[in-house]
Amino acid sequence: MTKRILSGMRPTGKLHIGHHVGALENWVNLQKEYNNFHLIADYHVLTTNTDTSDIYKNTIEMVKDWVAAGIDPAQSPIFRQSQIKEHAELHLLFSMLITTARLERNPSLKEQVRDLKLDNISYGHFGYPVLQAADILLYKGELVPVGEDQTSHVEITREIARKFNKTYGKIFIEPKAKLTKFSRLPGLDGKTKMSKSLGNTISPSDSPEEIWQSVRKAITDTEKIRKNDPGHPEVCTIFTYHNVFNKNSVKQIERDCKSGILGCVDCKKICAKKISDHFAEYRNKRSEFDKKPDLIKDILNDGEKRAKQVAQETMKEVREVMKIG
Repeated sequence: MTKRILSGMRPTGKLHIGHHVGALENWVNLQKEYNNFHLIADYHVLTTNTDTSDIYKNTIEMVKDWVAAGIDPAQSPIFRQSQIKEHAELHLLFSMLITTARLERNPSLKEQVRDLKLDNISYGHFGYPVLQAADILLYKGELVPVGEDQTSHVEITREIARKFNKTYGKIFIEPKAKLTKFSRLPGLDGKTKMSKSLGNTISPSDSPEEIWQSVRKAITDTEKIRKNDPGHPEVCTIFTYHNVFNKNSVKQIERDCKSGILGCVDCKKICAKKISDHFAEYRNKRSEFDKKPDLIKDILNDGEKRAKQVAQETMKEVREVMKIG
């Protein structure tokens, strides 16, 4: 029997190229081997931003990206967390099975507090791993594709599944982390990973000219002042992009940069074209969705019907073993 995977993202609008090479391309490949469910984690948005005015618009834009990139909604249901009320119900029940001390040890929470410079965190933000556990276990997810830095999330889910099974009856499989090597792209500022909140991203849905305008602003080798100066590609953001989008020529780019033959402006032009060419087919597909806005709504409605059926079946089992239904 094909194993089931639950993958998801928070809806923050159009995706950038870091999302594509970091997660989305991996999802497209996984659907060839697994039974994938794709979650739009709109409840999770509220953990760090209580403004809900753009969530629906951002959801539509993100789903356009998913489908244009190759997610097949007929094969892999796409659905909003907020439209499947069983997520909230299972989250509540799971919250009774974990201690605050355990949640305080979550390294990802500590990183978020640091990176977002938060003085205080909400109850919902503190307990977001419990909601994640509900997201995964509601669909009997067996595998969770994550990088090594996110295995702590899966471990909390496994602990909750184990505690529930021991307390009430075994209905949940303890999911395993499917370790995946994600390509992580630095932002245009060269200091941090790509983040829309930092304004250091490149959008694959942009036109070739817009992509060039983004790339030309990128920080490169600060010691290469003039074209003929020898460069240090190992510290250059643009060279990192070449490694992803221009693999066949990356050795030549490296040699020409180090020798001073290739200047930064020309290097950026080559890079921008490679990025643009890489996403040409994707842009064409996405533009079709812009012309047919109801198609995305239909995809969501269908995915939510299919997801809700699975969620209701799981909650029926939960209530039976807990003797509350």
